[in-house]
Amino acid sequence: MSYPVVADHSFAAPGWVKDTTPAPDVATKVPTTGDGGITDGGKVYTFHLRKGVDWNTKPARQVTAADFVREFKAFCNPAPGGFVGNLSYYAATIAGMRMYCKAEEAFFNKPKHHVTAANVARFQNTHGISGIIALNPLTIRFRLLRPAGDFLYFLAVPFASAQPVEYDRYLPNSLQLDQHTISDGPYQITSYVPGRSIVLKRNRAWHQSADPIRHQYVSKISVTIGITSTSTEISDLRHGRYDLMDDLSVPVKAIPRLRKDAGFRIWPSNSIIPYLTFNLRSPNARHAIGNLDVRKAIEFGVNKMAVSRILGGPAVAPVLNSAQPPGNLGFVPGSPYPSPGNRGSVAKCKAELARSGHGKSLVLNYAYINQPDQAAIFRAIKASLQPCGIHLKGHPSSGSAFFIDLGNAPVNNLPGTFDLATPGWLPDWFGDNGRTVLDPLFRTHCVLNTNNYGCYSNRKVDRLMTEAETATSYAKAGLDWTQAEKQIMADAAVVPLIDGQSPILASSRVREADLPGGIVFAPNIGGPDVTNLWVKKR
Repeated sequence: MSYPVVADHSFAAPGWVKDTTPAPDVATKVPTTGDGGITDGGKVYTFHLRKGVDWNTKPARQVTAADFVREFKAFCNPAPGGFVGNLSYYAATIAGMRMYCKAEEAFFNKPKHHVTAANVARFQNTHGISGIIALNPLTIRFRLLRPAGDFLYFLAVPFASAQPVEYDRYLPNSLQLDQHTISDGPYQITSYVPGRSIVLKRNRAWHQSADPIRHQYVSKISVTIGITSTSTEISDLRHGRYDLMDDLSVPVKAIPRLRKDAGFRIWPSNSIIPYLTFNLRSPNARHAIGNLDVRKAIEFGVNKMAVSRILGGPAVAPVLNSAQPPGNLGFVPGSPYPSPGNRGSVAKCKAELARSGHGKSLVLNYAYINQPDQAAIFRAIKASLQPCGIHLKGHPSSGSAFFIDLGNAPVNNLPGTFDLATPGWLPDWFGDNGRTVLDPLFRTHCVLNTNNYGCYSNRKVDRLMTEAETATSYAKAGLDWTQAEKQIMADAAVVPLIDGQSPILASSRVREADLPGGIVFAPNIGGPDVTNLWVKKR
């Protein structure tokens, strides 16, 4: 499965739904209960693979079900950095996946079992995952521990791609693997110089008839690595040296002068970066932040529009009042803590603080990343809460230390810890995505390295999230996610701030879809999809 790339000008546009709904890729079709592709009450999924999807080996070779099984086994690779990102989606859903990973971990924890490519391949080729079976070369079956209505969504992220047998020769994240990649898509890497460049050219083993998602419009793609200045990138792009910005974002300050540029567009993206979280276990100020009325005072008092202006204004950073962003199941329009123009209400803030029993003045610790925009957000929130008697003491730190400190649940109930902080979150997929937004941020999980930074815990919310994840209908999942979101906001677990959009700039010669200029931001890629672009002749 994969995600198609279409123009999605707003969350209400048909393009957003199509852009965020899994579609057949190597699979011949989406399995359903009606055609027998989903059976056993939603616990068994059977996929049939397209003929003609080939690896660019010599000779070219059909991508098979075994290649997909090999990729899932590689999720638990014991090499440094070998574990796939967000393994929990799969391990908690696919039968036998967690057991397989634990067995591989235990095997390589023994001193005599060295982590080498040969040893890892030997283990993976002699052990299986009970819930993933290649029934024949073109049929693969997944058995789940319980129904999962969003299973197709996390099968459509890049983690769940096929892996050729040749990769058994290498460890992940090794230069040897990076320089010996094999392709089943429209392009293949022909040159990779670490830290400098990547060159891709047309893959002659690829066939358009076997790929409903991608195209092969351009003959060559050259990627320059290592440019750190956005102003340099924009200047080079406008002078024709480059066509796309890939890993750097368009800076907020540049947006006003780019608005009339034909290659500039702002697309919906759904990143809650940042949001304000509360450390519910903090003992500071007589456990003030654990008091619901104190948190409600902050909900009412924060000037969200000031935060929006810092991040580029409503076009780029519209105010958000829901823990779940729009365009996804569980989004609730409106605000449970309204204020005029989303600028905060001093009167309501004072009233809630008085109701809390913590007096008219309160001092709290606020942690943030020591970057100019994050510092400006801290100052804006501090200024908006100060008139109602809540005084924030800033604690800046580096990005790496910040997230380590936030996730360090074992010590976040000690005096002097943070009371408020502004992390951010970008979901791994969209649409039915409560598993990748609400679950990691709000399910009871007060452990080391948690993403539930405030150690929020509500058994009702946990139950609703479990019911949503095991729902066999989109409508039932939507109802459960909505109820969970409402309870999270009623508990004032976080203060949503903005729903980050994605400004994207391309050169004047690049085209895509039906756009007169500019290109589409693919939310599930996090940037442009180079396989759907072409170049207009000068």
